[in-house]
Amino acid sequence: MLQCNIASADGLVRMNRFSYHIYEMAHLALAPARAWSDVTRAVFRNPVNPWTHTHAGRNLAASAELFERLTRRYGKPAFGLDQTSVDGVVHDVSEQIVWQKPYCRVIHFAKAGLQNAQQPRLLIVAPMSGHYATLLRGTVEALLPHCDVYITDWTDARMTPLSAGPFGFDDYVQYLMEMFAALNSDGQRRVHSMGVCQPSVPLLTAVALMEENGDPNSPESMILIGGPIDTRRSPTAVNTLAQERGTAWFKRNCIVSVPFPYPGMGREVYPGFLQLSGFMAMNLDRHMNAHFEMFNHLVEGDGDSAEKHREFYDEYLAVMDLDAAYYLETIDRVFVRHLLPKGELTYRGQRVDPSAIQRTALMTIEGEKDDISGVGQTAAAHDLCCNVPDSRKVHYLQMGVGHYGVFNGSRFRKEIAPRMVAFMKASSEQD
Repeated sequence: MLQCNIASADGLVRMNRFSYHIYEMAHLALAPARAWSDVTRAVFRNPVNPWTHTHAGRNLAASAELFERLTRRYGKPAFGLDQTSVDGVVHDVSEQIVWQKPYCRVIHFAKAGLQNAQQPRLLIVAPMSGHYATLLRGTVEALLPHCDVYITDWTDARMTPLSAGPFGFDDYVQYLMEMFAALNSDGQRRVHSMGVCQPSVPLLTAVALMEENGDPNSPESMILIGGPIDTRRSPTAVNTLAQERGTAWFKRNCIVSVPFPYPGMGREVYPGFLQLSGFMAMNLDRHMNAHFEMFNHLVEGDGDSAEKHREFYDEYLAVMDLDAAYYLETIDRVFVRHLLPKGELTYRGQRVDPSAIQRTALMTIEGEKDDISGVGQTAAAHDLCCNVPDSRKVHYLQMGVGHYGVFNGSRFRKEIAPRMVAFMKASSEQD
């Protein structure tokens, strides 16, 4: 969330309020060049054209594709999970919207021919931190054979009209409590929950409030993955940046208004293009090498390697705007003032007390090489949730993975996901 790398020069700071408009104008200005690149690529990929089979022709086609990809807008990707195998039986999967409000909807990955009660129900709380919920496609895919999966699909703030009002930290917490109530309304066993990275704090907050208030809809279990519960532990570059700059700096340099003609025109947001600039800047050499390698793959005719590059960057370069209220309140409460671990966090006047959690089982997962949420930051939840029985608490440190690896990739599928499934089943049996 805080991975923005904005220049500190006075001129750029003064331009920031108009940066969204400048970005839109630049995108429109490049439209003719993108059109020509599409034509060039089509001409030099046509098998009828003799130049297509030459080194020069392949260079032109590869250059045209890279230019088009580097200057285009990437829309919201699809999950594309049409089937899954459960105990050797293939089931068709369909996406169903089971809960919806202006800033979020809950998607249920329903499996045809399988009763929901046969598997633990899991609500995956996807991050609201720039990328769409489809960033967790691999997470969903790995858990589908074992769980009845639901996921939060957050709305792009630039597509939400001003009439919907602002969306802050407390609104996020309220949404989660309403989701749990909706998912538990059918009388089945309580739903399990999982927060990936940024949602860990509002998820823990929601569960603490529900337990303290005697809400029967509190989740069966809570799995926190790579989350900033206490960023004072093993602080990373992201945590240090927040401490050094302070909330006011982010408000001054990262917040702009959505321009015409988007539905959210006039809404203050942390725009996706600024977030993407920060994401890319953190590992610029790696991204440059990846695109250079794709160019070589295209020239050499290595279609499989080029397609893997396309799939990754189609997801990575698709970003959404965040409502300014939520972005700034999260920076202030989580990364600057550390209100939750200090026992000072409040929700609409009520103090949040994690020690009130007793019924909800707790599992925390961290990555040894995580450079976003350092080792110990997520595990801090165990100290806060001191009244959860030890038999219902688990911490797991995955060796050899970074931030992305704790919720996606081969290590997640082979080592982390099975532990999560076993934890959920055990917590249901103990309840």
